[in-house]
Amino acid sequence: MPPVAQKVPKVDVVHGDRREDDYAWLRDKQDPAVKAYLEDENLWADAIMRPTEGLQASLYKEMLSHIKETDVNVPYRKKGFFYYSRTEEGKQYPIYCRKKGSLDAPEQVTLDLNALAEKEKFMALGASTVSDDGRLLAYTTDTTGFRQYTLYVKDLETGELVEKVAEKVGSVAWAADNKTLFYTVEEESTKRQYRLFRHALGTERHDLVFEEQDDAFNVGVGRTRSEAYLIFGMGSLTTSEVRFLPAAEPSGEWRQVAPRIAKQEYDVEHHGESFYIRTNDQGRNFRLVKAPVANPGREHWQEVLPHRPDVMLEGMDFFKDFSVLYEREGGLPQGRVTDLRTGDWHRITFPEPAYSAFPGANPEFDTKVFRYNYQSLVTPNSVFDYDMERRTSTLLKQQEVPGGYDASQYASERFFATAKDGVKVPISLVYKKGFKRDGRAPLYLAAYGSYGFPYPVIFSSNRLALLDRGFVAAIAHIRGGGDMGKPWHDDGRMLKKMNTFTDFIDCAEHLVQAGYAKRDGLHAWGGSAGGLLMGAVANMRPDLWKSVLADVPFVDVMTTMLDPDIPLTTGEYDEWGNPNDKAFYDYMKSYSPYDNVRAQDYPALLVTTGLADSQVQYFEPAKWVAKLRATKTGDSPLLLRCEMDSGHGGAAARTKAYQETAFEYAFLLDAVGIKQ
Repeated sequence: MPPVAQKVPKVDVVHGDRREDDYAWLRDKQDPAVKAYLEDENLWADAIMRPTEGLQASLYKEMLSHIKETDVNVPYRKKGFFYYSRTEEGKQYPIYCRKKGSLDAPEQVTLDLNALAEKEKFMALGASTVSDDGRLLAYTTDTTGFRQYTLYVKDLETGELVEKVAEKVGSVAWAADNKTLFYTVEEESTKRQYRLFRHALGTERHDLVFEEQDDAFNVGVGRTRSEAYLIFGMGSLTTSEVRFLPAAEPSGEWRQVAPRIAKQEYDVEHHGESFYIRTNDQGRNFRLVKAPVANPGREHWQEVLPHRPDVMLEGMDFFKDFSVLYEREGGLPQGRVTDLRTGDWHRITFPEPAYSAFPGANPEFDTKVFRYNYQSLVTPNSVFDYDMERRTSTLLKQQEVPGGYDASQYASERFFATAKDGVKVPISLVYKKGFKRDGRAPLYLAAYGSYGFPYPVIFSSNRLALLDRGFVAAIAHIRGGGDMGKPWHDDGRMLKKMNTFTDFIDCAEHLVQAGYAKRDGLHAWGGSAGGLLMGAVANMRPDLWKSVLADVPFVDVMTTMLDPDIPLTTGEYDEWGNPNDKAFYDYMKSYSPYDNVRAQDYPALLVTTGLADSQVQYFEPAKWVAKLRATKTGDSPLLLRCEMDSGHGGAAARTKAYQETAFEYAFLLDAVGIKQ
């Protein structure tokens, strides 16, 4: 029999609304009954999936066969060293290395995560930055999965650990003196980065430079590519502020670029005597301005590139003679290269209908070469060097996919579905050639749709296990994401959040009507805020899905957003709304998955979480599954998998991560009767 969570009613009254929560007791991580319940759910999931163990083993073996376990990333040059990472067969984590002066020089291991992980159940690298003289490495690691990182400094000449600097660190930057570190730390209650410290190595002093008082704001510190300035940013989801300090004057006073103005964002890069500033002060899709370093306030902003309603300016990089602007037009990423000496500009061209392109490692300022990564649903990750003067791309390396992968045997498409209000929603999809649009194929539909995050169109060697078994895989670029710019995000957040869910449903219906999927062969996937999407569409249209996979899902919207003591809650008001306002309360309650579970037949559901999850606490999916189990009708499987030693991103060890994916794929393959 499946686990049954005991009902312990707890009543809250908000805005006159009586809310009874039978499963609030699952929030107490220290209660032995909570851990016992989660372990029982794991045992139940394993028992239900036992008939698929052979399939899981085959999938896992298949996935490993497509991975080159011993591999080396393309090195990048910085201050006379070539830096790279590599992996070795049988080892779980990357090894970070460098060579001095030449790629033929002896290798120096700067950091071996395998060695650091020997006595740990979890290991993740956060920040990593080398001092200007190349001697000291500042790095952070998380050993719990809760995304709390400890800052260390290592002497790369001796290999010795110099100092354990601080805990709960987010961002790190070196000053130009090779001994002063600036770093930010998180606040315990909100888990936001809120303080900036200055520390001179070898001293006991950790000077508090700044403390952010607004709970909605996070802070971060970095260094311009020119290396002339340290940049300290403060930002909420809708508002930002930047301060700067000459990197050669670590004890100096930080100056403000421009004061924060509610619902205005900006970020800053440096070139010569100017700061270049990306800002949305005149439109949601941002424009580019510049201002003198000596007087960078808004009154001195000079427009370089105006706001364009159909082009989103996502980011920027500046080099000695060139700039690269990262734009998004028609839902696709673009790279706009400008010769700063002449003002001439052009775009880097990309060959496929749907793809992802993003900057690679570009640490050097005085260069005419821009490194970028390109991939698609068919093309593995490819590293290019682009000569910004000659306008030519050189392929340095394409991810090798062992096991006989032939890209010519697969095809990708991109088209638009019409949402119920007439809006055109992009869909990217991939299938193995030989596929026929006859409405007979199972289809795996993924989406996210929150925080203005564009869903990346990337290659996955794991996905081949589905495509080779006849699946079509698709991405719905729904509102709430940033796929079509900031207005696309605005149209799927706050009091328009319902558009996210109906877009996904409309995309699914379109795929069925167009013959890409059979009516009883739709499988939905989403994680985190995309897990909220899964919970909502499972409630709204349970008949539409054969199975739903919800990874680390944000499903107990009301309880979480009403509790300011839960980490990250107050900073989220600009995305979901503040439920202490009755209008937002009523709207959020209308879609919150936990609050809308009903006595109806649900599709097969696999829900995952991690006990150490810092972003979506484990108890949200645990409560949701408990309520579903007590309420739903029908006999479709309902499984909860809780990883007891990992957090929001799942397992960090690569073989464990493949095992998790094999389990999920076996679940959806079994749902359509594919046994091998």
